[in-house]
Amino acid sequence: MTARIYSPSKTAMQSGKARTKRWVLDYEPETAREVEPLMGWTSSGDMKSQVKLSFDTKEDAIAYATRNGIAYRVVEPKVRPVRPKAYADNFKYGRIGQWTH
Repeated sequence: MTARIYSPSKTAMQSGKARTKRWVLDYEPETAREVEPLMGWTSSGDMKSQVKLSFDTKEDAIAYATRNGIAYRVVEPKVRPVRPKAYADNFKYGRIGQWTH
């Protein structure tokens, strides 16, 4: 079973990057989920899909996986460009876009 090491992205409900600095190790599912016939819930017999470990750095997560003999793959986070904006730019004279009210 292969583990995935990644840095979680920020959720749509976050404005900051509070929980994106940590690294997570979780297992990829071995079997597909199946629908339980009585209630219609999805279930899985894979117990490792519930395990999610957090680490401070990527190197700590890799060291844990190699120390315990876990096959892993590292998913690097996508870097978002930061464009500084100022509120005053909405009212500047040489504004390119149309002003809408």
